[in-house]
Amino acid sequence: MTSSIHAEIKVSRLNIEDAMDFADRAENGACALFVGRVRNHNLGRPVDGVSYDAFDDLARNTLREICTEAVSRFGEDLTCFVEHFKGFLPIGGISVIIAVGSPHRDSAYRANRYIIEELKKRVPVWKEEHYTDGQPEWLEGQSVEPDR
Repeated sequence: MTSSIHAEIKVSRLNIEDAMDFADRAENGACALFVGRVRNHNLGRPVDGVSYDAFDDLARNTLREICTEAVSRFGEDLTCFVEHFKGFLPIGGISVIIAVGSPHRDSAYRANRYIIEELKKRVPVWKEEHYTDGQPEWLEGQSVEPDR
């Protein structure tokens, strides 16, 4: 099977079922799913919601490039789905979904982690936190540190 990639910036609600349906194939024994959600705090400050902005065409192309790299690194038989939300989300809203299907779990996990790490570093998406004190703030991008 050749790789299959879906990469998109969306202003409508992101759907976990769409991600799973895309990544799931009869030949896949695994599907690794990552769902990024808006939390109620950041850096010790309570948050009401988050606004995301993006340079759509460049963001979409960069997401596709990252998925292509993941396929090259972790298996030509991967299916990769990634969508990032653009607009305002309240607490609990889904900001990003990544689903990677693979015949084996290790490559699905590794590719999924690679995609979110590279997305955080390279994709032109900006985040504005809306704090409960009424002072919104645009945040600088940051790399995700490995969980310990």
